[in-house]
Amino acid sequence: MNAISARYTFIRQVALEAGKLAVSYYYDRNQLNIEKKKEDGQDLVTIADKNTEQFIREKIHQQYPLDTLFGEEGGYTQGASEYTWVVDPIDGTSAFIFGLPSWCISIALLDEQQNTQIAVVYDPVQDELFHAMAGHGAYLNQSPIKVNAVQSLNEGLLGVGISTRISPKYIIPFLDKLLHEKGMFVRNGSAALMLAYVAAGKLIGYYEPHLNSWDCLAGLLLIQEAGGVMNNYRAKDNFLLKGNYVLASSPKIYQQLESFRE
Repeated sequence: MNAISARYTFIRQVALEAGKLAVSYYYDRNQLNIEKKKEDGQDLVTIADKNTEQFIREKIHQQYPLDTLFGEEGGYTQGASEYTWVVDPIDGTSAFIFGLPSWCISIALLDEQQNTQIAVVYDPVQDELFHAMAGHGAYLNQSPIKVNAVQSLNEGLLGVGISTRISPKYIIPFLDKLLHEKGMFVRNGSAALMLAYVAAGKLIGYYEPHLNSWDCLAGLLLIQEAGGVMNNYRAKDNFLLKGNYVLASSPKIYQQLESFRE
């Protein structure tokens, strides 16, 4: 077993264990202390986010002490190996807090060239583990998954996202064009989970004007391995820290969706 496949086996188990921890907080969420990362935003964090990330960090550090760690809550911890783990312990914290089941754990592994080699997105409420290793396909639990082979926008639902970091002007024209072409959209509050749904064929695509790397790197590899098409998220300088827009979909509708961004 090589270095990447060993990490692939390892991190799937870690995600399942972290999910048990996170979901225990979810079912006792009324006891959580909620903090705002920004006074004027909806970017919320709880002890569940912090402790779940700490659990994942400790597991990785025990098994691979030289790997770099980059987490939404714990920031950047430089290692000495060629691998970097990118962790979002609870993507969809607002949904988590208000008792909506649309949240997940998202973990990606990058190599020395910052290419994503491993993706894990785990929804512990539904017990759905989406996972992929570059070049080996994408899976939901034990079953291979593929993007939905739609030919037009009215054959399914498009996932969309927006945050208070971004002005509404960056999403409204896109939605206007989508709706005029008889397309329809859904937003559940978790970009990582909606990207996994694209990979599994539950959604036909996903668009968000800006996403942080921890929200989307795992989901983008899932879509790539499931036969989807996406923008080059890595094209933006320092994408790991600064993020970029994300557009990913089934192949036949990608160019039309890209035209909506203009």
